[in-house]
Amino acid sequence: MQAWQVHQLGEPSEVMRLQDVERPVPGDGQVLLKVRAANINFPDALMCRGHYQVRPPLPFTPGVEICGETEDGRRVLANPALPYGGFAEYAVADAAALLPAPDALDDAEAAALHIGYQTGWFGLHRRAGLEAGETLLVHAAAGGVGSAAVQLGKAAGATVIGVVGGADKVAVARELGCDVVIDRRGQDVIAAVKEATGGRGADVIYDPVGGEAYTQSTKVVAFEGRIVVVGFASGSIPSPALNHALVKNYSILGLHWGLYGTKNPKLIQRCHEQLTELAARGSIKPLVSERVPLAGAAAAVQRVADGVTTGRVAVLPSLENGASA
Repeated sequence: MQAWQVHQLGEPSEVMRLQDVERPVPGDGQVLLKVRAANINFPDALMCRGHYQVRPPLPFTPGVEICGETEDGRRVLANPALPYGGFAEYAVADAAALLPAPDALDDAEAAALHIGYQTGWFGLHRRAGLEAGETLLVHAAAGGVGSAAVQLGKAAGATVIGVVGGADKVAVARELGCDVVIDRRGQDVIAAVKEATGGRGADVIYDPVGGEAYTQSTKVVAFEGRIVVVGFASGSIPSPALNHALVKNYSILGLHWGLYGTKNPKLIQRCHEQLTELAARGSIKPLVSERVPLAGAAAAVQRVADGVTTGRVAVLPSLENGASA
């Protein structure tokens, strides 16, 4: 089969190589899956660079989220068991963790439902307790993680403010359903949020960016507001001033969604059931901006790493080289 492999660490476009390799052999409790679609996540790029908390042994195949097909023909969602990741024709995954792919979504959309939407659901509901009528601020609202949070926030009855970088992403955020969109490249984010909320600020802030975005969050979070720390796509990890959290009476909530797989896997199943129901109603639908063939995976991972994509980019091994949809 064909699979992308990383033999040394560095930028994805430089270290990912498409090779002919043997199909992986499932271990105890694992299954072999034919990859129907693999969604690209920012951690894929971080793993190529050696900057992620999970460091599979070299060589490894990146790709942490797929819609796959079992030997008996079932469509499932899975997080492949590294080092046999999803940017390949076949991957392996833990059998006990497979989830049924929602009928309402095609392969690329289904592949993009799992990590980003589970992270959004746990962040907004399990950690922050978002309520209908509250104001939600989402950083990087046009990106893969942010777009999921926007849709989930709207589905929960919140007023959603999206922060994006660039005019093209402003249009995407509006289409996703943001009530207010702020272009950080041309607007003062702090002033714009205060204006949009009548000076009150946002009740819940969803931050997959870190760095300057986190600093902005502390200045626009409402009384008894909650800042959900999801990641650091900016590359800068902030050091929060806890005296500031005390004086303004807000909470800083960390979210490492992957921990629920071992700490409380039943919650992941319950979340998936709710996400499937929301997808069936049309309340959520992953924004897949690109569908690329397997041969285009390395370049696509690099685009995600560079922050120039919107929504999600999916790799479809069934697409012919050079094709896109």
